[in-house]
Amino acid sequence: MSAARRADRREGTLRVAVLKGGGSLERAVSLRSAARVQHTLRGLGHEVVAIDVGSDLVDRLMAAAPDAAFVALHGSDGEDGTVQGLLETLATPYTGSEPGACQRCTDKALAKYTMRAAGIPTPAFAAFKESAVKDLGVASVLPRLGSTIGLPLVVKPACQGSALGIKFAASPEELPAAIVGALSYDGKVVIERYVKGRDLAVSVLDSPRKLGAPASAPLALPIVEAIPREESFYNYSSRYEIGMTTFVCPAELDEATTARAQDLALEVYRLLGCHGMARVDLMLEEHTGELTVLETNVVPGLTETSLLPQAADAAGIDFEELVARILESAFSR
Repeated sequence: MSAARRADRREGTLRVAVLKGGGSLERAVSLRSAARVQHTLRGLGHEVVAIDVGSDLVDRLMAAAPDAAFVALHGSDGEDGTVQGLLETLATPYTGSEPGACQRCTDKALAKYTMRAAGIPTPAFAAFKESAVKDLGVASVLPRLGSTIGLPLVVKPACQGSALGIKFAASPEELPAAIVGALSYDGKVVIERYVKGRDLAVSVLDSPRKLGAPASAPLALPIVEAIPREESFYNYSSRYEIGMTTFVCPAELDEATTARAQDLALEVYRLLGCHGMARVDLMLEEHTGELTVLETNVVPGLTETSLLPQAADAAGIDFEELVARILESAFSR
């Protein structure tokens, strides 16, 4: 489809391909996000082509010839820049961040190295590939991590979302098993200092703009605090099972802490090159009151329990407007 035709249709009915599902461990969450998006897009008057991403993705996109793609695909292919690069090859506008930003955010190690170099506070960490553990003798230095990073330690798959595969090590002796567990989800792990405190999320949303007008500054939405009712941390079940977590939005924070968290989120959003929307996860440390940035999600969930819709609602942006603004980001790159 020509650029002129797309421009003509932006203000009216669009044919939108909603990319969802796929084969990642976050498939179920992606399908839930996409179901809400599809229903909302139809309510806005758009034509929806739902595509469960698989080996026929290119053929289906070419047959559908959509005006835009709404990326509701959580997990590796949808968040690491793979699908975004494909859509650019097909000259199809798409929601969210470009491939480079997706890679920087999805790889937690790369994101943390980038933040550390820019002076953004993030917990002390180390990152290792599976091959280093197997072939380069990394196991011999593991006991030192307790003193260089600090105990307890959190071990994360470098490129998984939704708190999948996170393990804890309260002592150096527990670290090897935690690493093996995390490596079962990904070929690289991040080992970082555990921060005890309040689990905060700041969603960032690009401001709407008129066609042809310059881009406006992104907006940091009200902060969401997640308080798990049973688990000691905000895990996969806590995120997506209704009733497992108490969400407070806006979070009950003093004005200075609120401003600092939102400023950090905006700084990270710009540093990593995000576009459209993203969610920045932070911890407010219990004993020091310091804020540290954990990670950034470029395809945040849009389910009933997801944090971006809650934050938008607290800002007076209902789900219909949220979806419309995310869709607009496909044309404001």
